Amino acid sequence: MENDGIIIESHPWEPFVPPGAKILIMGTFPPGNHRWSMDFYYPNRTNDFWKIMGLLFLGDKEALYDRENKRFDVDAIRRLMTDRKIALNDTARQVRRLKGNASDKYLEIITPVPLYDLLREMPHCHAVATTGEKAAGVVADITGTQVPAMGRMVEGADALHIWRMPSTSRAYPLAVEKKAEIYEAMFRAEKIL
Repeated sequence: MENDGIIIESHPWEPFVPPGAKILIMGTFPPGNHRWSMDFYYPNRTNDFWKIMGLLFLGDKEALYDRENKRFDVDAIRRLMTDRKIALNDTARQVRRLKGNASDKYLEIITPVPLYDLLREMPHCHAVATTGEKAAGVVADITGTQVPAMGRMVEGADALHIWRMPSTSRAYPLAVEKKAEIYEAMFRAEKIL
């Protein structure tokens, strides 16, 4: 489907919802598949997300990275997310890339995620954490809340905790260890760590 010559892309993956999920982490939309090192959320090997998760849960930012094959270990990632009861999805179902790149700045969201439908599938989930400014804005629009300050939480309907975390993109100028400190505080507040 096209509009003004720009292709509308649909999200490539179903939500990852492990049994008993306690928190839903949401980015905006995956980069183009030419940037994927695996067929799963946060697939770009330069993205800091899996480094943060490795550092926080396994004590090593490279724990989820397969250096030999230059990609993330998707099986280890799925096990970790299942063990920690962390669900993953993105805030957009369909987008248009206005500049042909992965930048959220040039990403037009055509269809946002049906967040409340997704949360109904996760009765133990009482927290949503967004990984970046655009994702935070989408969740705020859906929930009718304010966009939280970086590393902070606002409360939505039914006592839903809505967190805004730093972007895990390398374009966001903060060291992975500093990003991890902010994520650690959120995971501790939500009793994930």
